[in-house]
Amino acid sequence: MKTKKEPVEKKIKIETVEAAEPENDAVPPQDEISALKEELAAREKEARENHDRYLRAVAELDNYRKRAARDRADIIKYGKEDLIKDILPFLDSLDRALEHKDTGDAQAFRDGVALIQEQLLCCLKKHGVERIESVGADFDPNLHEALMQMESPDHEDNQVVSEMEKGYLLNGRLVRPSRVCVCKNTGKNNEWKTQEANGE
Repeated sequence: MKTKKEPVEKKIKIETVEAAEPENDAVPPQDEISALKEELAAREKEARENHDRYLRAVAELDNYRKRAARDRADIIKYGKEDLIKDILPFLDSLDRALEHKDTGDAQAFRDGVALIQEQLLCCLKKHGVERIESVGADFDPNLHEALMQMESPDHEDNQVVSEMEKGYLLNGRLVRPSRVCVCKNTGKNNEWKTQEANGE
């Protein structure tokens, strides 16, 4: 019986000794350590580059905001420059008209003022400003402001008889409505028209 137990004990001792010995795989080789160090250095370099790019992007965005604010302020301040340049010849024409000696010819003066007015209207039209032609048109509350009503046998009911102030559109948008006098026909006017048509 003693002989049978001995080989079993020896076998157990051998397995215990083998388990106690450290494995060669647990300690990483020197090449693997240097590879990990290189990868760590590469990742740190990439992180620094990303941080630098982020800082540059933030600075560029800040500069863009400042530039956009400056451009917007310039547009507000100098946006009317083209219009002013186009109106200056109109002022020159007025200066020339005022420099002429008084010849006493009212019609020539009137014609000169009409030319200057036409010049100004052409300048405004170039910039999208149009006059609203109202006299004879039907009253439109979107374009007209009625200041008074009057009876007129020559006009239809609700038709514009005259303008106190002309209205203007800027690229189709109302800048100022025409201030007008509107015809309001009553039954008396209609009777007068009927009598006139009958020859009475």
